[in-house]
Amino acid sequence: MANAEIDAIRKLLTSKARPVGWSERRQRIEEVGAAFPIASDIKLEEADCDGVRAEWSLAPGSDASRVLLFFHGGGYCSGSIVSHRSMVTEAGRAAGVRTLAVEYRLAPEHPYPAAHEDALKAWRFLRQRGFAPEQIIVGGDSAGGNLTASLVLKLRALGEALPACCWLASPWLDLTMSGETLVLKDGVDPLIHKPYLEELASAYAGSASRNDPGVSPYFADVTGFPPTLIQVGSAETLIDDAVRFARKLGIADVPVTLEIWPDMIHAWPLWNAKVAEGRRALEHVGQFAKRWLR
Repeated sequence: MANAEIDAIRKLLTSKARPVGWSERRQRIEEVGAAFPIASDIKLEEADCDGVRAEWSLAPGSDASRVLLFFHGGGYCSGSIVSHRSMVTEAGRAAGVRTLAVEYRLAPEHPYPAAHEDALKAWRFLRQRGFAPEQIIVGGDSAGGNLTASLVLKLRALGEALPACCWLASPWLDLTMSGETLVLKDGVDPLIHKPYLEELASAYAGSASRNDPGVSPYFADVTGFPPTLIQVGSAETLIDDAVRFARKLGIADVPVTLEIWPDMIHAWPLWNAKVAEGRRALEHVGQFAKRWLR
């Protein structure tokens, strides 16, 4: 059943050739990411984080005093609140918390560190509204996983308290593309291939070095990181980004959970409405959050 469900998503993703222009790519990720409507019982509300657009969500019975701060994927060049709405709202339901999804600025119009500045504004927005760090989980998929780790690095550098825990889904953490699975898994990944990542990395990093830990958190000192859940599919070229970062966290004595989901593709919880393994992955996120949120 799992293979049939994910194969249907593979068919959806490959039904059209990847668009060339940035505008067309952004339209396409919203088309496939929002292919299935969110649950009718989710309450949505717009938010303004000091000029950065965001969106609250709340499922019935969730604790509004705790929050998942979520950064969408899309290679820093596409993706939106709309494309990832199903993923973030159902993650919030599983964790029993409200969510704040952030519409950070995109490259190439806004290269590094624009997204980082917007992420910090979103964090400040929550803190100014009375959310203590131990009441916040920060998470994201793909580039959003990178932004999650980068926000932690920034807060640590500023000497500020860190979130209770982090969730990295199919994270893209090494923009130098040194992971072996970029080659080993190229034949089974329907989405993420090295030439495409090279294009995204060039657009996002701009004049910054890709070895800069702010650009590639894989190269950072991860001492003192919050407890972290990393989820990745076995059919992803980015497996090595997840595995190697989990190893670094473990060596640094950070409580880390690494999950490699058989047959799953990049950011598969996006399609949780039709993929049971996507729903189960979000259930694991909920269990992890409930363990570490105070």
